[in-house]
Parts: sequence; structure tokens; C-alpha cells
Amino acid sequence: MRVLITGGTGFLGRALAARLQEAGYEVIVLSRRPEQARLPPGVQATRWDGRTATGWAHLADGAFALINLAGESIGQRWTAATKQRIRESRLNAGRAVVEAIAAARTKPQVLLQASAVGYYGPRGDERLTEEDPPGNDFLARLAVDWEASTQPVEAMGVRRVILRTGLVLERDGGALARLLLPFRLFVGGPLGNGRQGWSWIHRADWVEAVKFLMERPDARGPYNLTAPQPVSNAEFSRILGRVLGRPSWLPVPAIALRLVFGEGADFLLTGQFVLPQRLLKAGFTFRYPDLESALRAILG
Repeated sequence: MRVLITGGTGFLGRALAARLQEAGYEVIVLSRRPEQARLPPGVQATRWDGRTATGWAHLADGAFALINLAGESIGQRWTAATKQRIRESRLNAGRAVVEAIAAARTKPQVLLQASAVGYYGPRGDERLTEEDPPGNDFLARLAVDWEASTQPVEAMGVRRVILRTGLVLERDGGALARLLLPFRLFVGGPLGNGRQGWSWIHRADWVEAVKFLMERPDARGPYNLTAPQPVSNAEFSRILGRVLGRPSWLPVPAIALRLVFGEGADFLLTGQFVLPQRLLKAGFTFRYPDLESALRAILG
């Protein structure tokens, strides 16, 4: 069975492609530069422009699943131009996916659409589930529009699953990779006041959750892809310091983060405590439900 992945050359996409290929799927990754893609053995790459279905729409015809992860990274300094690129990269990819599925004579059985827990906006200490409404900051509005970009496929009879992903942990990328160096240099600590919620998930659990939802015929709508035990940023820092055998007492002032990331520092300084209510109810079992076990598995 064929599975197409947009955004499949990144931190999440490569790991997902490897797992699905291992499970016996024919995995094809869509990439702007397929000749440069570093993909797992057996995974194919084909070219796309990130905006249209030109040149690859035929691959959606008869495919089992299409997984749309494409979008420019938010982990950079935000300017008006950067924010526009981040937004357009997601909406253009969504429109391309809809275009490809609309052209397919035999529609894919399922579309898995990436999103993020930023959907809920900054919510203080509130514990959030899929039933909670969206926020109103840039990331929340972005997530709402990102999710909506592929909604038309539902009218075509395609089952659609929305993946509201938290901070994905593994040593070779994401937030954790950036945090390791300061902690190893004995200058790690919480970001800002440290009270913001960090809803995290081990990458191995994220990959298995995506596969689980892809293969479950009754799964549709939004799912929070976060571990069942979210923590504050200060608690995350304390646990990371303990696992590394390093102190975690030196906070990073909010003003320093704003100098580096501009408005994008809000991504680090605000957060949510998000629970995977629907994933647990569906019967998914987390291999790493608590942060310390996840970090020890990653860092040894």
C-alpha cells in the first residue's frame, strides 16, 4: 500500500517514513530537492514545488494514505516577511494536497493533516483537550487555517485526521537538540519565568501514534499528539538537568530570547498543558508517558 508524505525529509518525516517502510508500506516522500534528500533505505523521493500537485498528483490515485507535514519551521526570528512565509508554506501545501486528491479517480483512504498544540493559544495552567476552542495569537490562527486548508477532502469521502503535535523530543533535532548544549556547558535553566506549559512527546511515540491513527478506520478529526504528563518549562529544565547530571538554575531572560527570535520568542515563553484525551480513549499506549523516562531513553 502506497503512502505519500509531504515534508518527509525533516525531523519528523524521516523517522515516520522509516517506520512505515519497515512496516511494509511503499513510502514516497515529496521533496523540492529529491536528489539531496537523505532518506531511509527503500523510501522513494519525488519532486514537487511545494505549491501545486503538478508532477505528482498521479501518485495519489489509489494511494492508501497521504500525510501532509509540509511547512516552514517556526524556530527562527519572526519578521512580517518570515511570518508570511511560514503561513503561505502551510496553506500552499494544503491546497496542493486537495488538488491531488480531487484529481484522483481512486481517492486515498485517509489524509493525515499536521497541526500543532499552538492551536489552543497561551492558556496558563488550564488542562486542555481536543474539545477546547482555539486561541487568538499568531500560532493559534495559523493552526486553525492550516487545519482548514485540507478540509475539502472530507466532502470527497476521504477520512481526515488532524495531528495537533506538541514538542517532539529526540537528540537529533527539535527543541531538545537546542537545549542540550547550554545544559552541558552548565548554563542551562528555565526560559523566562518557567511557568509556561510544555506539552511534549517522544518522537518514537509520535511516529507510532501517527501509524496507529492512519490504520484505525474510525479515527477522524483532531488528536493531540502529546504525552499524558505535560510539564512546566521549569520542571522540564529540572528533569533535563537531573538526567544530564547538570545544574538547571540559570534562567534565560525573556528579553534575551526576544533579541534572538523577535516575536517568535512567544513560542518559547508561552505554552499550554495539553492532554491526549482522544488518543488514550482510542486505546493508544505510550511507551514514554513521563518526561524522565523519555529523556533517559534519548540521552542514555
